[in-house]
Amino acid sequence: MRSRFRCAALFLPLAFSLAACGAAEEDGPVEPAGAESPEATQSSEAPAAPESPEDFLDLAEKAMAEEGAWTFSVKGQEGLTLQGRKSAATYRATVRRGMEPEALHSQGVSTSSKGTTKNEEIYVVDGTAHLKEGSAPWKAAPTSDPEMQNKVEDAVAAIEEFREYAQAAGDEMTLTKTDGTIQLRVASDKQRLTAVRERAWVKKAQREFDPTAEQLRDAGIPVVDAQLTLSGLEEVLVLDAKTYRIKSHRFEFGFLVPYAGGRDITYEQDVRQENQGTFDGKIELPAGVR
Repeated sequence: MRSRFRCAALFLPLAFSLAACGAAEEDGPVEPAGAESPEATQSSEAPAAPESPEDFLDLAEKAMAEEGAWTFSVKGQEGLTLQGRKSAATYRATVRRGMEPEALHSQGVSTSSKGTTKNEEIYVVDGTAHLKEGSAPWKAAPTSDPEMQNKVEDAVAAIEEFREYAQAAGDEMTLTKTDGTIQLRVASDKQRLTAVRERAWVKKAQREFDPTAEQLRDAGIPVVDAQLTLSGLEEVLVLDAKTYRIKSHRFEFGFLVPYAGGRDITYEQDVRQENQGTFDGKIELPAGVR
């Protein structure tokens, strides 16, 4: 979603973008009555309870794959602030996410700070993202393309992202069980970007910010990565504690950009996805996009 937002900045002419097996029995020696073989004892034991973030992510992946497709609602906002004056935009969308085969269809609308709206539609099929913004023609690019990564809101894909975080984060990922949910969280407080830029979730935030950084540069405002400050970041994946299905996903972060006179331009983004249940339809490219 991120770079899709359009806000008219108050301080410069700028528009910026905001996933019954059985074993055959073999004949063997007759066990004494009441005796239990080691194999039988082992098989009767209950499976180990999940403990680590990766345990819960594995369960979430399996739980989401039990249905053919899901529906998510998306709400987001993005803003630039200078000297207390804020220019912001919002985005809302409905996302249908197929599991096997993997596919995605999103329909949304962005609203600028001036009230201007623009429709957006995205299909992701066979590793290619197809994007239509407003009246512009469809364009296609691999899902690995940074622009498409910023546009596609895929809560199921967050499972794999959090698995990557868990493998790299060590003690920095927290796991909380509360109110019938399992919450996996990564976060950073205010820090210079150079101190945290190698963390996977910070790299994601910087990729989201890059289109706005380029537009600021085009407007004559120098944006130097070494001078940026991460004002804060939090990403949370919430699972149902009984079913392990995804309930929600949130990604929120901000950057401080040095500006004239010792002031900062503040960039903020907050994107939230909520699971609305299963989807019985089929996700495929329309004839005009194939």
